[in-house]
Amino acid sequence: MSSIEKQFLITGVSSGFGRAFAQAALEKGHRVVGTVRNDDAIASFERLAPGRATAVRLDVTDIEAIEPAVAGIEGNIGPVDVLINNAGYGHEGTLEESPIEEMRRQFEVNVFGAVGMMKAVLPFMRRRRAGHIINITSMGGFITMPGIAYYCGSKFALEGISEVLAKEVKPFNVAVTAVAPGSFRTDWAGRSMIRTDRSISDYDALFDPIRRAREEKSGRQSGDPRKAAAAVLALVEAEDPPVHLLLGADALTLVRDKLKSMSSEIDAWEDLTLSTNFAGA
Repeated sequence: MSSIEKQFLITGVSSGFGRAFAQAALEKGHRVVGTVRNDDAIASFERLAPGRATAVRLDVTDIEAIEPAVAGIEGNIGPVDVLINNAGYGHEGTLEESPIEEMRRQFEVNVFGAVGMMKAVLPFMRRRRAGHIINITSMGGFITMPGIAYYCGSKFALEGISEVLAKEVKPFNVAVTAVAPGSFRTDWAGRSMIRTDRSISDYDALFDPIRRAREEKSGRQSGDPRKAAAAVLALVEAEDPPVHLLLGADALTLVRDKLKSMSSEIDAWEDLTLSTNFAGA
């Protein structure tokens, strides 16, 4: 483990996981640059630790603004040792009922924004031969549930991108970890979720109870964001961090069940799978 002071760049520090990650890093004596979306949030964030907490106004969907913002941080504040791509939100709605524009917006924030941030910090980390990129995904990047196809799709994408990037930058001593939380007591299922209006009655029996249960559970999830933040700090200090990390008992159980089910399905269809090669190949 290492206790060397680091500079973190964390997207979306106004609330939820982003705020918890920032507070945990500041309490450990690190410096944090956090992205926010308005001036009020700047003052609120910088009061957490004057001189060590710096807020930068940045919308991660403004791809053209990301590179100069990161270059400014590197040049004027200091080297970014750890990037935490936290900014994101949830979309809820059956696929047939949800406009394609809502999928595009979901991917702009959860995927393209995160990739833009990674591309901006990588030249600096690669030249220094040091750095750690942490992408906050979700257990929804492994498992799926009816009604969040766009969200799960974005998190599956970010999991895959993270895994590929980890292989590409390992020779440069840059680590990449996709952190997949389960249900935590944040605003994800509350004000941070976009919900598509219902329009097709055929889905009522399946989806209405799911939407109702998710709304009722919001604010009462079992996961503690402060403990998630402590886990992320431990991850940053690890000498050999993993490429994938699950957070929460529900994530662990559900992902293990998915892997067992998937393995059984692969076995059941193995003969058909193997029937597609040329003879003798």
